[in-house]
Formats: sequence, C-alpha cells, structure tokens
Amino acid sequence: MNRTQKAAIIEGIKAKAGASSIVVVSDFKGMPVEEMTRLRIKIRESGGELVVVKNTLARIALTDSAHDAIKDSFKENCAVAFGMHDPVALAKAVSSFAKTSKTLDMKLGSLEGKPLTADQVEALAKLPSKPELLAKALGTMNAVPTNFVSLLANTIRPLLYALKAIEEKKAA
Repeated sequence: MNRTQKAAIIEGIKAKAGASSIVVVSDFKGMPVEEMTRLRIKIRESGGELVVVKNTLARIALTDSAHDAIKDSFKENCAVAFGMHDPVALAKAVSSFAKTSKTLDMKLGSLEGKPLTADQVEALAKLPSKPELLAKALGTMNAVPTNFVSLLANTIRPLLYALKAIEEKKAA
C-alpha cells in the first residue's frame, strides 16, 4: 500500500468518525468471512458502517477527532463500527451479534467523544430505541389532559345522576 492509498483511507475514516455519534471497537480474530458479512449487514441495517483497518491508520485518523479518547486502544485485530444515526441501534446490533458469535468480542466504544467500556456499550444496548422513547414521552404528555378531562367528567356526573333521578320521580 503506497502513501496516497494510506492517505485516502485515513481521510475516509476521519470523515466517518466526524459524522458518527458512536464508535464501537471489536476484536474479530478468527471470524469467518460469512460471519463478518452478516455482521456488516446487521450494522448497516442499524444505520452504521463497519470498517476493518490497520491499527496505525486508525490511530492517525482518530487523532484530533471527536473520538480521540479511544485512539490509543487499537491493538491486534480491530473492527470499527461507526454509528451515524441512532447510537442505541448500533450498540444493540453489535451487542446482539457479539452474544451469538464465538469470535466477535466488543472491546470499547466512544459516545460523542466520551470513552465507553464494553460493559457500558452493553448497557447502552439495553436502552429503548429512539422511537420507543418518543412514544413513551408522547404517552406521558397525553395522559395529563386525558386524566384532567376524566376528572372534570367525574365531578359533574353525580349532579347529572341526581337531576335524572329527580326528573324520573316527577314523571312518575
């Protein structure tokens, strides 16, 4: 690999790191190609991208980027997953794949510049997704007016029952 190819790879990784809110670094030593392809597909479905790159190039690319905190931890075989959209979705994809795979091992991550351990990435994966959180928030916001209307209806209802009883008594 010549210098221009290395420079192009570094620039590509810098661009991906700049656009991503989360980065998850995994060890994939001994992983078959078919399994790596399934991992790439799963990460792509979650809105991310998986890159296998030389550790030295990754260190250079992540220097002075948002994910600078993890640049010194690249050792052995590293696969780097970049999450461009929902960080929880990428963490779920890598975490669930790591549970079923015998060869993939999550090492660490970086969420918006803050370093994460493998356990913290796992905890992030257990969070509800963004649509679920929005649905819960909207449900909570909708509960207040609904309960208020129900409360008002319950205060008037006994008066209406009393008036109805008086009407029935006079009609008889």
